[in-house]
Parts: sequence; structure tokens; C-alpha cells
Amino acid sequence: MRLIAGIDEAGRGPLAGPVVAAAVILDPARPIAGLRDSKLLSAARRDELAVAIRARALAWSVAAADVDEIDALNILQATLLAMRRACEDLDVVPDEAWVDGDRCPALACPARAIVKGDRDVAAISAASILAKTARDALLVELDRVYPAYGFARHKGYGTAEHLAALAALGPCPAHRRSFAPVAQAASSGRCR
Repeated sequence: MRLIAGIDEAGRGPLAGPVVAAAVILDPARPIAGLRDSKLLSAARRDELAVAIRARALAWSVAAADVDEIDALNILQATLLAMRRACEDLDVVPDEAWVDGDRCPALACPARAIVKGDRDVAAISAASILAKTARDALLVELDRVYPAYGFARHKGYGTAEHLAALAALGPCPAHRRSFAPVAQAASSGRCR
């Protein structure tokens, strides 16, 4: 049996918080019904599936690249770094990695990029779900530290609420200063 690790990320577009990646090697003897792109699932269904994935997968891992790494490297390179970390942290070494999107991180095993892989490949869907649920939980934690920004509600995305808080308060340490709306807010002189 060839061991295929599905890899996906969550959080490339937000203005705050880390980018999170997950790697999952599914167990064909323990299938999980309902796996699909995390963006197509309700939060409650994602949470249910995340529990099942962690319980039934042969191996899984979640890793991140933090805001400082995003600002230093750029979001693409930080995403690839988080993906590499997730794959390297697996307890089982995969024969191959299938990565959602059009680029692959540098890995010790062969890797293949699959556009819309989170929709079409169960292992990538599983990784999508783990990455999204893990990142959402991190943003809920950030909301406790910086409650004025509403991170628990918008998960760091550039919603009207978030942009208004940025304009009023300036960025906090959880914000990605290399992203234009954050840089613009920082240039106003307000920072927390």
C-alpha cells in the first residue's frame, strides 16, 4: 500500500494570525464519510470531521508559519514552509505527498500539486479540514488576547468590522504588517 499524504493550508488571505497547514495520511481500512473542501462545510460539520480524522487517520499533523515569518518571507513562501513542517511532523513517512494548489513545498518525498485537490482528493480534503479547524481555534484564542478586533468572528479576514477596528486602533502584534491594509493602518501612527 502506497502511503499518500494529503496537504492543504488555511489562512493565506487574512490580515492577521498565522497560516496553518495540515498533512493527513488516511487509512483505507477506516474510511471517513463526508470529506470535502473545508470551505463547503459548516463549522459544526468541520469540527465533527476533524475529530473523526484525528481518530481514524494513519497519521496527521498540523503546523504553522507565524506572522513574523509571513512578513519576512511573503505569504506564499510562509505557506510552503507550514506545509513542509506539517509533512515532516507526520509520525508515518509518506511515499508521496499530494498538495492542494499549483505549487509544492520542498519535501523529502515526491510531491504533486493538484489544483482543486481539496475538492477531489479525500486526503487533501481531510488536511483542509484539520488546517481550517486548527486555525479557527487559534483565532478564537487571539480574540481573547485582542478582543477589540473581533478575531473570533471574522478569523482575521478583511471584513468591514475588521477594517474599521484596524482604522480605529491600528494593528496589534497578531497582524501581518506586510499586507497592504495593515501597513496602511500602521502608517497612521496607531499601533497596539
